[in-house]
Amino acid sequence: MNIVGVDIGGTFTDLVGCIDGKIVTSKTSTTPADPTIGFAKSLELAHCNVPELGEVLHGSTIAINTVLERKGAKSALITTKGFRDVYAIGRGNRIEAFNLFFHRPKPLVERRFTFEVNERVNASGEIVTPLDPQDVEALAEQLKQNGIEAIAVCFLHSWANPDHERMAGEILRRVHPDLFVTLSHEILREFREYERTSTTVLNAFVGPRVSNYLGTLETYLRGENFAGKMNMMRSNGGVMSLDQARAQPVSMMESGPVAGMIGAGRLAQHLGLKQCIGFDMGGTTAKSSLITNGEPAIEEGYVIGDHASGQPMQLPVVDIVEVGAGGGSIAWVDEALGLHVGPRSAGADPGPACYGKGSLDPVVTDADLVLGRINGGRFLGGSMGLDVAAAERAIELKVGKPLSLSVKEAAFGIATIADTNMSLSVRAVSVNKGVDPRETAMIAFGGAGPLHGISVARQIFIPKVVIPKLPGTFSALGMLMATWRQDFVRTLVGRLGALQESLVRQVFDELAATGKDRMQRDQISDAVADFRFYADLRYVGQEHALAIPVSGPDMLVGDTSKVRKLFDIEHDLRYGQAAMEENMEIVNVRLVITARKDDTIAEEWMNQDWFPTETAEETSRDVIYDDPAKPHRARVLWRPALPAGFELTGPAVIEEPNSTILVHPGDKVTVTKSGHLIVDIANAG
Repeated sequence: MNIVGVDIGGTFTDLVGCIDGKIVTSKTSTTPADPTIGFAKSLELAHCNVPELGEVLHGSTIAINTVLERKGAKSALITTKGFRDVYAIGRGNRIEAFNLFFHRPKPLVERRFTFEVNERVNASGEIVTPLDPQDVEALAEQLKQNGIEAIAVCFLHSWANPDHERMAGEILRRVHPDLFVTLSHEILREFREYERTSTTVLNAFVGPRVSNYLGTLETYLRGENFAGKMNMMRSNGGVMSLDQARAQPVSMMESGPVAGMIGAGRLAQHLGLKQCIGFDMGGTTAKSSLITNGEPAIEEGYVIGDHASGQPMQLPVVDIVEVGAGGGSIAWVDEALGLHVGPRSAGADPGPACYGKGSLDPVVTDADLVLGRINGGRFLGGSMGLDVAAAERAIELKVGKPLSLSVKEAAFGIATIADTNMSLSVRAVSVNKGVDPRETAMIAFGGAGPLHGISVARQIFIPKVVIPKLPGTFSALGMLMATWRQDFVRTLVGRLGALQESLVRQVFDELAATGKDRMQRDQISDAVADFRFYADLRYVGQEHALAIPVSGPDMLVGDTSKVRKLFDIEHDLRYGQAAMEENMEIVNVRLVITARKDDTIAEEWMNQDWFPTETAEETSRDVIYDDPAKPHRARVLWRPALPAGFELTGPAVIEEPNSTILVHPGDKVTVTKSGHLIVDIANAG
């Protein structure tokens, strides 16, 4: 089956596909006004015949960018009477205690558009106050008059009994058919009112924009006689159907970046790397994730934006730490003559100054070009020439003159600050989690990842960096390896050893029935499905829980010694101690369903023997590594011409169509049997 993965980022749109048993790739500029244009262009550049495609996999930053830019729909929130301000108040903790400018997350819904209805369900799911349908009908008419485009409905304890939400949803959809309606129980059935409300509002806020985009994309593909399946990458590392993505766009907040981490995990397994750090640097941001035994960590919660003032999202997400440092991150000087890089990005239009589109803002790519680290004549395989003079003018005007630095000194400062900023994200997924970077490896990918990854690794003493095949389009490659995945949750609170057996079995049965219903909708066969249950457990008195695998309800009733032992082991691994004498309680039961892929050609290609595909003469040029006044004469090689087993010692620059690898003096590079590059860092640690 012919299959393609398309990753639309803030700067570039990448494609990797398996067409007639062969890997094809393309990379083109993203069109922010209409991302479908870049999507179509990527198919054209890869010579993909749309009617012959059996499946299209897609990841996009449109959902998360809608939140970060606060450009979502005009939204409203309906909640239980007396709980109007839960969303605005949030949590009582002050995350940044010494930050004088600290502020809490700013709600995406104005208070005047937060409405109450008279209804009440208790935590056991019993109806205390029935919902009056006439109240909801009147409210629906009011929403019309206020021009509301999307509505979030989050009633108190609807995770226990969603009947009132279902009733409200039916009325709102009937009275106001154009309204994008999000019901909290359709997104997640889990307690924690603030986070659940925030997640529901996020879905409503991004819903119309994402739904319109996906509709436009589907219209384009069907217009090109595409008759295959279209699946969207979701934040948990799996894929979902287009219909589900339209209804639950909040599930695709990190749909692009997670695909690269899935691919990095598969590569780590192939290379026998027990623990490594995936590092993805694109044009707008840099992302890092800790990968253990080939699996990226998944957290049951995430914050969109800054950790202190961002929007909480209570859904399973691959644990990625992101910083606003990419190839297009703008360098600027503040009033105190301090040099900064990012988080604002030049994006795809106008892009870096060296693109020649008239921008006067210097970015990281401009600095790399001035430092000799990238070749302006080979950028994007030579399809896009870079203007060195334009980069020098921008750096001199905005950085060099204000700081009384030469152009090369200013460029070196920009690159160094960017590397330091990105090292913070790598520290966050290693040092901050008790992992010694010296005992890990880095897998660097993304258009700029191989160019800066080794510098970042040197800063925190990571001894080995792996540059995979196709690093510039690696996230799109990772999509071809992602499996269909669904996560379901039900809150079940109680003391372990004192749970009512019938209630526990009811929760497990409900989860299984919900999962099978979703499988039927997405036409997933029982033969390929894998059901895995988890129990969120904690010691009594703790706030947060750990997800422990359980085979079924029998592990939670009767003899619970096995699950207690598993929890104690996991608690000790995570926190360095276990309190085996303490009582334990459960708060949630989770079900994760995955469906294995029949097509494994992407994994097979990534691991198959490598043979040079081109020939190219070795050249050399001056490259600035650590002293702007003392450039090194570096070897310049073309990666498609390097055979398996080839070795070199830096300084060197290894170029390929969609990326560049900067090898520092003393670092040793080896081409593996499968064509991946292993860089052993000189004097690491």
